[in-house]
Amino acid sequence: MWSSVIAVAGTLLGGLLAGVLQRRGERAARAERREEALRVALGELVAALGDHRRALWYREELRLRGAGDEALRAARTTSQSTRSALTAPLVSVSVLEPSLSEPARKAVLAAVELRNSPDLEGLAARREAAITATDELVAAAGRALAGS
Repeated sequence: MWSSVIAVAGTLLGGLLAGVLQRRGERAARAERREEALRVALGELVAALGDHRRALWYREELRLRGAGDEALRAARTTSQSTRSALTAPLVSVSVLEPSLSEPARKAVLAAVELRNSPDLEGLAARREAAITATDELVAAAGRALAGS
């Protein structure tokens, strides 16, 4: 009789242990998928920030140098397209890692601030500020990923 009790208890404990291990494995896999999605979203956001900075730099340089309406219109269309490309990765980064929401938002706002620069010197200063904000986002992301 004792052997039957021990066998049943062993079977129950084995099933419990298997369930706990399976849950841990699923949690680890979920965390891995989330981290990979965050890495992808960060890469997309940083690339989109660079594209938008370049498009706005070109657009503002044209404006400040007195380019014609057609060139300005084309540059504006391009910068509007690059601005739209920021939205999805910004949302993804903010949702996947809320601690990166503020640095990501600051990086986007710094890039957008290139608009309506008063002169070429101001444009260059705003560009440097936007690059710095992106670098700060990348540094914050590195800290967040190292902690997960």
